[in-house]
Amino acid sequence: MNILEQLAEHARFRVEENKKNKSLEEIKAEALSLPKGAFEFEKALAMPGMSFICECKKASPSKGIIAEKFDYLDIARAYEEAGADCISVLTEPKWFLGSDKYLEDIANAVSIPIIRKDFTVDEYMIYEAKVLGASAVLLICSILTEEQIKDYIRICDSLGISALVEAHDDAEVKMAARAGARIIGVNNRNLRDFSVDTGNSRRLKALVDDKVIFVSESGIKTAEDIFQLKEAGVDAVLIGETLMKATDKKGKLKELRGDEDDNN
Repeated sequence: MNILEQLAEHARFRVEENKKNKSLEEIKAEALSLPKGAFEFEKALAMPGMSFICECKKASPSKGIIAEKFDYLDIARAYEEAGADCISVLTEPKWFLGSDKYLEDIANAVSIPIIRKDFTVDEYMIYEAKVLGASAVLLICSILTEEQIKDYIRICDSLGISALVEAHDDAEVKMAARAGARIIGVNNRNLRDFSVDTGNSRRLKALVDDKVIFVSESGIKTAEDIFQLKEAGVDAVLIGETLMKATDKKGKLKELRGDEDDNN
């Protein structure tokens, strides 16, 4: 199995373990008892100009430990203060060293929308994300069927949260569109071999209707990268490693946002 398949397989195992403590019926009832969301995540990304989704992650399969000192609340607050539109929180525990607690704590500490970055393979994880305080979940075309994506978007809609549907190639972008995705993200990193090409987003943007919010993910390092993506019509960027490796995360984000504003 490639890493993406391993991540999906482990996610299925985690869901089955979680169901031993709290059944699908229980987590669903808990999620539905909460106030319905107002799709804050997609509203934030739909604002004029380039939107920034800033990521909190300790590690990744390709880079190993990214942040030895992982003060996730300080990081999230710094992102918000610097003008981030949304925050992405890794909850995958084995390869990304994420935690549901990180998401829950950050959701209580900031006022901007949060996406649960995990490998959604079961509806259980969507209800779980709502209970943890997420405003959005990630749905990856490579590990889901078109029917699953349609069904999971329907569940998200019932909870008032958003679905970022991630694709990597032409076929997956078309699949996401057919499934009714309102937000399509293109991952510039191929999770099968870890190669990165931001040109992937610029190329695939042409396949997506302008009414759909388009997000470029991974490998974005400079204001020039952002400028080129904006020129291609990209609505938002998800930036992880570049910010996580910056000593001054607040300053780095301000630099990226400021350069982007200067190019308007």
